Amino acid sequence: MAIAPLLSHSLEAREDVILLHGLCRTSRSMIVMERALTQAGYTVLNVDYPSRSESIERLGEDVVGKAVADCERDGAVRINFVTHSLGGILVRSYLADHPVPALGRVVMLGPPNQGSEVVDRLGGWWLFKKINGPAGNELGTGKDSVPNRLGPANFCTGVIAGNLTINWINSLIIPGSDDGKVSVERTRLAGMADHIVISSAHPFLMRNASAIRQTIYFLRNGKFDHTTV
Repeated sequence: MAIAPLLSHSLEAREDVILLHGLCRTSRSMIVMERALTQAGYTVLNVDYPSRSESIERLGEDVVGKAVADCERDGAVRINFVTHSLGGILVRSYLADHPVPALGRVVMLGPPNQGSEVVDRLGGWWLFKKINGPAGNELGTGKDSVPNRLGPANFCTGVIAGNLTINWINSLIIPGSDDGKVSVERTRLAGMADHIVISSAHPFLMRNASAIRQTIYFLRNGKFDHTTV
């Protein structure tokens, strides 16, 4: 899907987009998204953070809090978020406790908004804990897991889910359509403005051309373009 038709748009006032990568990734994984958003006229802050080092709450406070403060300091009129996987849960955690007066829209790519069965099944393994750290272990599907305790969205958010997998072992654990990490159903969030499913596996959502196009469309319109799916 071509991205080019969306890139000529110019913004009347400065709008920032904070990018937050997923678990065990770095800001480099969001570079394609960063370039597209920059070309679309946004001021982009591509945040690098140690996703395996702390709990979701601590990461939300430290990482999201600092990014918002940086945007506010630099004069952003509107602050949006585009997140991959865990990044979306960090935003939910931060916004649950902190109002952001300049908050715009939030696009979440493959977020485990209701947790993942992979964590339920493998979270107790020593190697899983070693690789994924404290935050990774908080992403189960139980009612007391962090994603399920955060409650519905009270901000304008759109969710992009993938339905392809390159991890067949994980997909055997996950019921229904999934992206190899999270089921399509469990990406959904009560209170979300829109939801769309694209043909992509979890690790590639943030650089998928269709996902990028839909991200820009949502940031501008508060909904996805379902006519092109």
